[in-house]
Amino acid sequence: MTAERRFSHAIAEGDGISVIAAVEDADAARAAEAQRAEALVVARDPAVLREATGLPILWRAEVDLEQAAQTADAVVLALSNEEGREIREQQRHQQALDLGLDCVVEVQSEEELERALELLEPEIFLLVPSPDAPDGPLEAVLELLAEVPAGKLAIADLAVTTEDEVHELERAGCDAVIVHAEDVSPLVGDAPPEV
Repeated sequence: MTAERRFSHAIAEGDGISVIAAVEDADAARAAEAQRAEALVVARDPAVLREATGLPILWRAEVDLEQAAQTADAVVLALSNEEGREIREQQRHQQALDLGLDCVVEVQSEEELERALELLEPEIFLLVPSPDAPDGPLEAVLELLAEVPAGKLAIADLAVTTEDEVHELERAGCDAVIVHAEDVSPLVGDAPPEV
């Protein structure tokens, strides 16, 4: 991993909200980069994408961290509800950081967010609405976002993301949004002016 590909920097820098494109293959990765996505998220081994793009890659799967450090820039850690898993989760979080990976902690509720803060004090949160969120996915993410402490990065993950939702997340202070669409350009915003 090079400094230019640091995942946390990609989503923290610049004005506005960053778009993270969910992709499955090299062609989709190249298209997302051309459409000005700031990072990628994948569920499968990103080795083939590494050659296709210079964008930071978030690997969203239960993976061997040594392997992840070879091809990804960040990994997702989902906390378990099982008793006695705290030490393993702390070790996994620390190992990811020691390997130079950014560690993104997935939370679906305020309780999970509080637990993550107590257990890991992560720098980056992935806010995922519960499938049974009574007010809908966007409201669930906005409620979670309100609980994220200042100075931490927050990424929203909505199954369907509209331009209006992206603007609402941006106004609320969300740092990035995962977009599950082939064309991310309408959600990225205006291109930077040519100099």
